[in-house]
Amino acid sequence: MRKKVAFYTLGCKLNFSETSTIARSFADENFDRVDFSDNADIYVINTCSVTENADKRFKTIVKQAQKVNPEAFIAAVGCYAQLKPQELAAVDGVDLVLGATEKFKITDYINDLSKNDFGEVHSCEIEEADFYVGSYSIGDRTRAFLKVQDGCDYKCTYCTIPLARGISRSDTLENVLKNAKEISEKGIKEIVLTGVNIGDYGKGEFGNKRHEHTFFELVQALDKVDGIERLRISSIEPNLLKNETIDYIASSRTFVPHFHVPLQSGSDTILKLMKRRYLTRLYVDRVRRIREVMPDACIGVDVIVGFPGETDDYFLDTYNFLAELDISYLHVFTYSERENTLAAKMDGVVPHDVRKKRSKMLRGLSVKKRRAFYEGQIGSTRTVLFESENKEGYIHGFTENYVKVKMPWNPEYANTLHRVKLNTIDEDGMVRFEFI
Repeated sequence: MRKKVAFYTLGCKLNFSETSTIARSFADENFDRVDFSDNADIYVINTCSVTENADKRFKTIVKQAQKVNPEAFIAAVGCYAQLKPQELAAVDGVDLVLGATEKFKITDYINDLSKNDFGEVHSCEIEEADFYVGSYSIGDRTRAFLKVQDGCDYKCTYCTIPLARGISRSDTLENVLKNAKEISEKGIKEIVLTGVNIGDYGKGEFGNKRHEHTFFELVQALDKVDGIERLRISSIEPNLLKNETIDYIASSRTFVPHFHVPLQSGSDTILKLMKRRYLTRLYVDRVRRIREVMPDACIGVDVIVGFPGETDDYFLDTYNFLAELDISYLHVFTYSERENTLAAKMDGVVPHDVRKKRSKMLRGLSVKKRRAFYEGQIGSTRTVLFESENKEGYIHGFTENYVKVKMPWNPEYANTLHRVKLNTIDEDGMVRFEFI
């Protein structure tokens, strides 16, 4: 009897790419993959620890698996598994916890699927995570997530990712191109480049900090791969997004006009407390440069509210900075204290109710920004890639510059590209269109 395995992924696109790679290793060992809601012999949960909420969700997901099959073997991998392995191992029902260096070798640890009284832990000191494992996701979504880089050498005072993933290191250019070709040969139309800090692409393995290739060279090489219709950059630090990259993307064959550029705060004082590697002036320059060469580009922004020391005035600096900036949407994160970070020991703790209120204000601003961006696109001609999911009788899709559209469900359109004219914005904020 072939055994069944199910996966649940918390967190970022990078986690999705790694889950998909881990899933393929199970297929090589003659496991059949099933949905997480189905009965499985083993459930693998790829964890995240960026926010407090992600930590809490883990226990809920374990209970979901136990409800379907109380005898199933449950394994935890990922960032939270590296940071707090003993804590995860103590959760009722968890049998195996694998840290940063072990997660890609999971099939070596599951010869015996008997339940354990206490979770078995295999984790490393994060300094040992100095090698690179390439990953990409296929089959989970219309677009594929291609990992090109892992780890981070930055020392942002609120962030646990360097503790969870180790030093910055990259895939070889040759291997990235090989993976991109494999993805394109499977009929996937769009690839999203992912990593922890992808603008830092090029740093080698085993402590070799010399850049073999730059991020710009990666972009140029990927643009020449046959069979890829679209390439999208998931997120890139403003100090690493160079003019040469912006200008190249403006006229490239496959890269789409969509940038996601973390800001975190619109106050220079708070940016310094966060130990970010830029100030607001540089961020304004990046946005201005994108708009100069790609007026219709979509620009997304990450921002954190409630960081220690963020007074009402500093928050208003952020709000007003973003209100005036020509951006398209925000991803708003409410600051949560993380163990072993400098920020957790800082003075000026912002009360939780104030954090919540500020988060709500910025989310409201994001709705206005997205609406204004969409209104600016009405009447334009775009190319839409349709998703493969039926959502309440509708099929959704995204234009190259990340405008979300919808029409009544028709499976023939799934994973296909079509030229359309954008017409009106629906009451739910999505755009109606006509085919050209």
